[in-house]
Amino acid sequence: QRSPWFGVACCPSNITRFMPSIPGYVYAKTSDAIWVNLFMSNEAKIDMGATAGIVRVTQDTRYPWDGAVKMTVEPEHPAKLTIHVRIPGWARNEPVPGDLYHFANRARTNPVLKVNGKPVAIALEKGYANITREWKTGDTIDLDLPMPVRRVLANGEVAADRGRVALERGPIVYAAEWVDNPKEKVRNVMLPDSAAVTAEFKPDLLKGVTVLKTHAVALSYDAQGKIVKTKEDLVAIPYYAWANRGRGQMIVWLPNSEASAKPAPYPTIATMAKVTTSGRKSPEPIHDGEAPETSDDHSSYFDWWPTKGSTEWVEYAFDKPAAVSECELYWFDDTGHGEVRVPQNWRILYKDAAGQWVPVNGSSAYGVDKDKFNRVTFQSISTSGLRLEVTMQPKFSAGLQEWKVK
Repeated sequence: QRSPWFGVACCPSNITRFMPSIPGYVYAKTSDAIWVNLFMSNEAKIDMGATAGIVRVTQDTRYPWDGAVKMTVEPEHPAKLTIHVRIPGWARNEPVPGDLYHFANRARTNPVLKVNGKPVAIALEKGYANITREWKTGDTIDLDLPMPVRRVLANGEVAADRGRVALERGPIVYAAEWVDNPKEKVRNVMLPDSAAVTAEFKPDLLKGVTVLKTHAVALSYDAQGKIVKTKEDLVAIPYYAWANRGRGQMIVWLPNSEASAKPAPYPTIATMAKVTTSGRKSPEPIHDGEAPETSDDHSSYFDWWPTKGSTEWVEYAFDKPAAVSECELYWFDDTGHGEVRVPQNWRILYKDAAGQWVPVNGSSAYGVDKDKFNRVTFQSISTSGLRLEVTMQPKFSAGLQEWKVK
C-alpha cells in the first residue's frame, strides 16, 4: 500500500549507507570515555587504545518495548573510564526539546541506574548520566526506564492539534488504524482524558509490536443530523507500522473533547459507493463525508500528483441503480506550496443500460471555484455508476476534497 517506484530511487542506497554506520550512532568515544547513545541488543568492541585496550560492551534489552537495559563492560585490563549513559528526553518529561510538544502530566516514576546491582545517583549533564570508576571485566550497568503511556499535547499555536492528544509509550508514538478498530473508522473517535490506556505486546502482529488499548467514544450523525455517541474499544499501533495492512483511515492526534471531534457522516449514496480512480493514491477521502475548511485543507484529500496536464477520472459504483440529478465537487488546491490546482475543465458521465459511459444531459455549468462546493445539476437518470472526468491545467496536477451526489 506504499507509493509505487519513484524515478529518483534514493532509499536503497541510503539503507546500504545507514546499516554499516549504526555502530557510530549507538556508541561514541574519546580517549578516556565511552558514550552509550542508543539502546539495542548488541555486542560492540571499542578500541580505547592505551587507556583500556579493547573494551567489549554488550547490551541485553527488549527496548523499545521494554525500558530495562543491561550493559556488561569488559575491558582488556582494569582501567578508569567514564561511561556516559544517555537518558532519553521522553524519560525526562521532554517529548522533544523546546515547547512544541509537552506531556499532559509529569511521570510518577523516574529512571533508575545501577552499577553491579547497586543504585547510583543520576546527575544529568547534557542528557547523560556519567559514571566514572575503574572498570573491570564483568562489571554491569542496569538502566531501567519506566514506560507508562503518556498523553502528548501540542503548543497552543499549532491550530490543527488543538483539542487533541497523541499517545506515546517510551520512545514510540502511536496511531489508531482502521484495520484494528470497529467499522474500520478512527477519524470520528474521541478519547476522554479519563480513559485508562493499557499496553500489550503482540508477538504475531506487524513482526512483533506493543499495542495500546483503551475505551473511546465514537461520534456519528443520524438521519436527523443529531450526534450519536457510542462507546467502543480503541486499539493503537506504533506510528511507524501503519499502512502495512491495506488502505484505510489512520489518526495520530485524537480529539479529547466533543468540540474537536469529527462525527462520521450519515450514510449517503456517495459515502456508500465503491470509489476507484486513475490515480495511485487512496481515493477514500473523496467520499468520506468530511467537509473541508478550505481547498488547501490537508486533513483528508486526494490528488493525482505528480501527474500533470492530463485527463484523469474517478468512478462511483453503486450497490444498486439509483436516481441522481446533482453533484457537488470541492476541489483540492495547494497554490503557494505545491503543484495542484483546480482543473481546467471537468464533466460527469453515467453508466447506461448497456454498461457504457455517456455524458449526462442538460447539465449546468461545471464550476472550478476554490474554497467552496461547485454544484452541477443535470437531467435525472437512473444508473449504477457515475464517472468524473477531470482535465488538468497544463503543467499542473489536480485533486479533490469531496464529491457529493444527490
